[in-house]
Amino acid sequence: MPMNTAEHQRLMHLFLRNAEGRRPIYGGQQPFQADLHWRDLILFNEYFHGDNGAGLGASHQTGWNGVIAKLIQQIGGQDD
Repeated sequence: MPMNTAEHQRLMHLFLRNAEGRRPIYGGQQPFQADLHWRDLILFNEYFHGDNGAGLGASHQTGWNGVIAKLIQQIGGQDD
């Protein structure tokens, strides 16, 4: 299975900054979006809001989506 599939891209984009410089996983949480001390702290939530991608549930247990960190590392966070 190729590592750069559409599913992998969709998952990675929850954690990467978009064109506005915002990470979908942080939704409206301003400290994580804008504060220089917090904006590069990546949390891996249990699940995500279906419409906007905001992280929901526990973030202290990385669980299955800790694999996203590996995907970003392997693919390099690059867009197609």
